[in-house]
Amino acid sequence: MASVGAALQKLPFEIIPEAPFYIPATGPATRPRRTLKHDDTFLVLDSHGDVGASAGGADGLFHCDTRFLSHLELLLNGTQPLLLGSNVRDDNTQLTVDLTNPDVYFDHRLVLPKDTMHVVRTIFLWRDTAYQRLGIQNHGDRAVDLRLTMLFDSDFADLFEVRGLQRERRGASARQAVRPDTTVLSYKGLDAQLRQTVLRFDPPPAEITATTASYRLTLAPKQVTSIYCTIACGAPDPPKAMSFARGLRAAHRNRRAVSSNAATVETSNDLLNEVLCRSMSDLYMLMTGTPQGRYPYAGIPWYSTTFGRDGLITALQMLWFDPRIAQGVLRRLAAYQAKTDDPASDAQRGKILHEMREGEMAALHEVPFGLYYGSVDATPLFVMLAGIYAERTGDDAIIVELWPAIEAALAWIDGAGDPDGDGFLEYYRATERGLANQGWKDSQDAIFHADGRLAQGPIALAEVQGYVYCAKQVMARCTERLGWSERAQRLKAEADQLAERFDASFWCPELGTYALALDGEKEPCRVRSSNAGQVLFTGIAKPDRAIEVADGLLRPQFFSGWGIRTIANTEARYNPMSYHNGSIWPHDNALIALGLARYGLRRSVERIFKGLFDAATYMEMRRLPELFCGFQRSRGRGPTHYPVACSPQAWASATPFTLIEASLGLQFDPAANEIRLRNPRLPPFLDELMLRNLQLKQSSVDLKVRRHANEVSVEILERRGQVQVSVVFS
Repeated sequence: MASVGAALQKLPFEIIPEAPFYIPATGPATRPRRTLKHDDTFLVLDSHGDVGASAGGADGLFHCDTRFLSHLELLLNGTQPLLLGSNVRDDNTQLTVDLTNPDVYFDHRLVLPKDTMHVVRTIFLWRDTAYQRLGIQNHGDRAVDLRLTMLFDSDFADLFEVRGLQRERRGASARQAVRPDTTVLSYKGLDAQLRQTVLRFDPPPAEITATTASYRLTLAPKQVTSIYCTIACGAPDPPKAMSFARGLRAAHRNRRAVSSNAATVETSNDLLNEVLCRSMSDLYMLMTGTPQGRYPYAGIPWYSTTFGRDGLITALQMLWFDPRIAQGVLRRLAAYQAKTDDPASDAQRGKILHEMREGEMAALHEVPFGLYYGSVDATPLFVMLAGIYAERTGDDAIIVELWPAIEAALAWIDGAGDPDGDGFLEYYRATERGLANQGWKDSQDAIFHADGRLAQGPIALAEVQGYVYCAKQVMARCTERLGWSERAQRLKAEADQLAERFDASFWCPELGTYALALDGEKEPCRVRSSNAGQVLFTGIAKPDRAIEVADGLLRPQFFSGWGIRTIANTEARYNPMSYHNGSIWPHDNALIALGLARYGLRRSVERIFKGLFDAATYMEMRRLPELFCGFQRSRGRGPTHYPVACSPQAWASATPFTLIEASLGLQFDPAANEIRLRNPRLPPFLDELMLRNLQLKQSSVDLKVRRHANEVSVEILERRGQVQVSVVFS
């Protein structure tokens, strides 16, 4: 019989070259996955609480871009237990799994009926350590002898290996049971870094090896016993773990503390409350302590690190309900702003960081992402966020503090970021190892012409020109407040001139929208794309253009019923299952909704809000993922998942809150000490909404917004300080 490989070789397959850093999907997950995270450590496990025991997931305990544990499996009498239930706590601090034994036979006789033993598996992360407690109870009417085994191992794979990159050489691994209760797994990398995983068991198992821990238990009827395990990650030495109870209390206190000063939202719609609760918990789970302040890591599993674009956009989305996040984002990105030119990392003086990695492959430059600057939009977004944060909070001191970084960013935008001097911010990769496309749609094939040809660089993206326009406008206002009038006038004039150039070069009257981009020959990419919707977000569009763009985005070619696709279904490269060419990204829709609200198009905001809310109700845990497929909505069916989407993802988690901001038209005026709701509306599925602890400077207020047909009323429930609230219709 011919081998499968030989048979496959005879089939007429075309070998498709993989794009660099492609994330493969080779099979379905056989068990749902759960995620936990604390700072630079995250854990992906299945619904049983196992790691690597079922196919189809990027399982593991990861720390600083390395997988420190690739296998953790619980066996009862040598077999996998049966799942009763699996739940992540509402605040994402712990996973609780209820398991029981299957029917056990000996010599064809049933010796242990199923559902006799109850095992409660509780898992959480604190700092660099995973904690596990097994609570075992005998619910039978006779004593039970039980063999409980934990299997474990680590491949110490770099995250990019887990993503699918192959390496010719690796370092050396070792495994050793060093004490009756402790096993150490270690790896000496090619970067000369020692990485260790230390597993400790309490009480000590009856037998321990380099990869197993086995207990022989005899439990009387109703007897309960507990087994504890800590799994600590370190380079070179893991920290000493605290007790399970102390660690769990610390994890719960920390999660409460990081979100304690944020505004909260409660609505009359129970399903929306579940979506908001999960989104808030995900946002604060992804929040990571850094030397510069808290930073929202982009997503799990592939992007749990500092990303410039993701952090900046997430901070913008969170600005209305927790402006403190912007401080950490701005200070961290200012600290890592490029100081020199380095083609290998796409760095140019003044550019803002795209991505940071701490794994072995980054240290060895096998991937270019140790400190990588290959994004065209992070730099104007940095200036945007600094200015909008100051306007939201009245904290102009941060503009003074960050002014050297802001000046360097503006100098890059007008200098190296515009190599041909045509007044548009453009990108190109300095080497073949960098990202080919450097906007938020960074897939190899994401920027193309109407006939499907890929655009060749340098490429000027539509929405990026809007980011530059908005950055200069808001910074002009900031510098005017600081008394730097000459600088303010120059920035304002530059923004106005950019708006005129943009309209002349990007507007496509035959499409009724803006071109996706200009290629290196200044030929417009005449493609209907969601990028034009983000143009509205920044305010660079003329009002009549904005209305025409909005009309197109809500037509069936774009709007699937769940949300706006990244490109219209009439375009040459449209594929509803692709990453960027026809899928639906919640954060993209959220920014478009803010743009629609800016131009007074509230009904369009309502349609986007309803589509994404309905989609979230079909998602597991009511969690909006990074993206989902762009198939047209059909009656009685939920949206179609994208197989390797990050979930949770920071800017997707922030999306429901952005949609609330767009619906209410929230504006903050620190000079007048006033919070305004401009043309507020609530969507038809929402009768009432309460905002608590909505802050402005040292004051805060609680509001209730009620829907009355197409109108709303606003009630002040409690006011702390001198803040004023007004409703403005225009």
